[in-house]
Amino acid sequence: MNIQAINEHLLRAIGVGVAVLRASDMTFIFHNGPFAEWFGKPEPGQTLPDVLPGLDLKELEDVKQSGLRYSAELQIKPKRRTLIFATTVSLANGVDEQLLVVECQNITRIRELESMIDSYSTMVERNTRELEREKERVERLLLNLMPRAVYEEFKTFGVVTPQLYDNVSVVMLDFVGFTDFTARTDPTVTLSELNDIFTAFDRIVEQFGCERIKTIGDAYLAVSGMPDETPDHATAVAHCAVRFLRYLERRNESHPHKWQARIGLGTGAAVGSVVGIQKYVYDVFGPAVNIASRLQVFANPMHIVAPEEMKYALIDEFQITDLGPVDIKGMGKMDLINVTSRLSTPQKTRMF
Repeated sequence: MNIQAINEHLLRAIGVGVAVLRASDMTFIFHNGPFAEWFGKPEPGQTLPDVLPGLDLKELEDVKQSGLRYSAELQIKPKRRTLIFATTVSLANGVDEQLLVVECQNITRIRELESMIDSYSTMVERNTRELEREKERVERLLLNLMPRAVYEEFKTFGVVTPQLYDNVSVVMLDFVGFTDFTARTDPTVTLSELNDIFTAFDRIVEQFGCERIKTIGDAYLAVSGMPDETPDHATAVAHCAVRFLRYLERRNESHPHKWQARIGLGTGAAVGSVVGIQKYVYDVFGPAVNIASRLQVFANPMHIVAPEEMKYALIDEFQITDLGPVDIKGMGKMDLINVTSRLSTPQKTRMF
């Protein structure tokens, strides 16, 4: 760097701190106003390391020997605020003696902006992760309230079109003596028991490709054949019903609280849709649901009752016992059957 280049540096030095030093002892020959404002006016005999102690002495020696530029970032704290300076030291050639030119630029604001951008990016990433986790929680919640196909329609369009399904089967379970049980049992125990049982039922329902629609107190309702058509919907709900009772029997062997249930099956048409606007829930209505609901009342404890029209769909896989005609409220006389697993010994049944 020659004298002309040094002069050009000085002309460009508005807002930049510049100092010129003898390379031999690194004492100051010149410094401009910004340099003195930031680092203090060098006293006679002071060297560059005295004024800027953050510089690497070995690097400064390398500048004198090799002529390469040395760049560093220095921090000073004249008051409460820390200032950051981009500092370069270079060798000036073409003069009577070797000179070092020091340029210091205040980059505090730049670093503050970079820090703000980094903090903002971190905050955005954190908020994005939180939103994703919240989205997953909402999705899991909605998938507990409605079948996935219905959820996808609801997510895409914001509404669910009521659908009529002509061929579905329904299983409705209700516990025997639940009111008395809740009256003499601590509520937390009751809820814990129901949670364990219904969780097991959910696994059984999923195993046979059915959909749990809802629980109402101690009642449990699941369907097969909606929203996706299922040719063997009748046997699917029957398998669920048999395994519900089998699970309760095995659970009763090792638990102090003994649970018994009545189960009704129904088949026919049903309508499925989301009910409500703010507190919405997926629900099903129709003949298949009504039949299952009414027939579970007519089942003996730990028995399964179904309409006779399901007989020929179930007879190959289940033990069927005719119960004869029964007058069903709102439906007239209906021939009913008792359904058990082929592994079970048929028990004598009576009608209520």
